Amino acid sequence: VIWTVLVTILGSASSLPVGDDSLCRAEELAKYKIIFTGKWSQTAFPKQYPLYRPPAQWSSLLGVTHSSDYNMWKKNEYASNGVRDFAEKGEAWVLMKEIEEAGEKIQSVHGIFSAPAISSGTGQTSTELEVHPRHPLVSFVVRIVPSPDWFVGIDSLNLCEGDHWMDEVSVDLFPYDAGTDSGFTFSSPNFATIPQDTVTEITCSSPSHPANSFYYPKLKILPPIAQVTMMKLKKSQLGLSAPFINLPAKSNEIIDTVS
Repeated sequence: VIWTVLVTILGSASSLPVGDDSLCRAEELAKYKIIFTGKWSQTAFPKQYPLYRPPAQWSSLLGVTHSSDYNMWKKNEYASNGVRDFAEKGEAWVLMKEIEEAGEKIQSVHGIFSAPAISSGTGQTSTELEVHPRHPLVSFVVRIVPSPDWFVGIDSLNLCEGDHWMDEVSVDLFPYDAGTDSGFTFSSPNFATIPQDTVTEITCSSPSHPANSFYYPKLKILPPIAQVTMMKLKKSQLGLSAPFINLPAKSNEIIDTVS
């Protein structure tokens, strides 16, 4: 009910924002199915892989469709209080409030969408989202569980190309550090980063410390820890979405090898 009310409120605030999004000349609205696939397997990421209390898993997905006047999060910039709470604890209320306020003040937000959590490191979750010519950008976050303040997501992906909407787009996802907690490992205790650091991408060599759970010095690049696919729904599919099915992790596991 909360999601529905927020989407209704934000969707009604769709007046012209300032930004490059005005170049989008596509049809008035488009709907997409977004599929998030966790690829966090023990095969791909064997170091300190969480097996118990809690085992490797993903939080719910929280996203927004918006114009260029808004950023949910941005690499090399400071995370908002809402992103901090979500990345550290999976709590979405402050982030939702920030999105709502952005929609009301600068009318940069079209709608919020969410997808259920995944109870293992591998598996899928999905939902639908709506984009508008004045709000063609998509951003979202998913917390890596367990972790100090690590997440995956997308910042301002434009689904519009000139006069049409993209039919399908897939993006490999890599871990990010929100810059608010100083833990090195998945199970590190809470230790606030003071002063707060900026959002940074975690790589196989950064942070350059043997205790880092993603430290694989023999690799050139980490394998993707997740992937997201967005598929444009045809008009005949609108309003006919199938119920969400969380497939067993075993049948969904993506086998990645670490050389």
